[in-house]
Amino acid sequence: MTGLPTETIAAIADELAAAERDRTTIPLLTARHPGMTVADAYAVQGEWRRRAVAAGRRPVGRKIGLTSKVMQAATGIDEPDYGAIFADMVYENGSVIEHGRFSNVRIEVELAFRLAEPLEGPDATIFDVLRATEYVVPALEILSSRIELEGRTIVDTISDNAAMGAMVLGGTPVRPDDVDLRWVAAMLHRNETIEESGVAGAVLGHPALGVAWLANKLAQHGDRLDAGDLVLAGSFTRPIWVQPGDTVLADYRNLGTITCRFV
Repeated sequence: MTGLPTETIAAIADELAAAERDRTTIPLLTARHPGMTVADAYAVQGEWRRRAVAAGRRPVGRKIGLTSKVMQAATGIDEPDYGAIFADMVYENGSVIEHGRFSNVRIEVELAFRLAEPLEGPDATIFDVLRATEYVVPALEILSSRIELEGRTIVDTISDNAAMGAMVLGGTPVRPDDVDLRWVAAMLHRNETIEESGVAGAVLGHPALGVAWLANKLAQHGDRLDAGDLVLAGSFTRPIWVQPGDTVLADYRNLGTITCRFV
């Protein structure tokens, strides 16, 4: 159940849309609305997403955030969340990306699942995810926070579309039964210096468990994952900050590499 009035939820969605458009940040929502709940935050995100679709943006999937201990420690937030992915957020491998399109720009290393079948909770399991998945492919997530970072809570982050900015897809797509997804590893470089490394099992023990979590969470909100959806399963490294002029490369060994450059 939400606690904030409908008009307040709409006003916050307006603020966040303006911040995204103007490439600015807004003050903490939880400081201004002390009683704001997780349900309120998802209501804000849902209203923001509804307006984006009405304005012509095409949904292509969802992102899951804060699924690994390293990410929870990096943010001070101790539970996963999710956000929407639109077609205009997806970049090809090797893209040159405008840094100024985003706010508080950071990069994470992830796996993306492309679904061949719908996936619906509330009782989705890892086996349902693996059956429904067409392929898994390396990805980078570009984080963009439209709400100030200092002191934020899970409520602020969810309201801000789970800090989703964009994503870069690359490397080699694989069927989920062709590789042990727990042991997919990556090294993350910025300007030819390794900054982070990790294995995908850091995401809840198995990245497919993140997708199952998402399906079950969406069911609580009367929603599901559809065939063709792209799901970012969560980072297995800490985020690194990037600036204009930086080149980022993630090496997934047998699954190939992803690279992008910020200008």
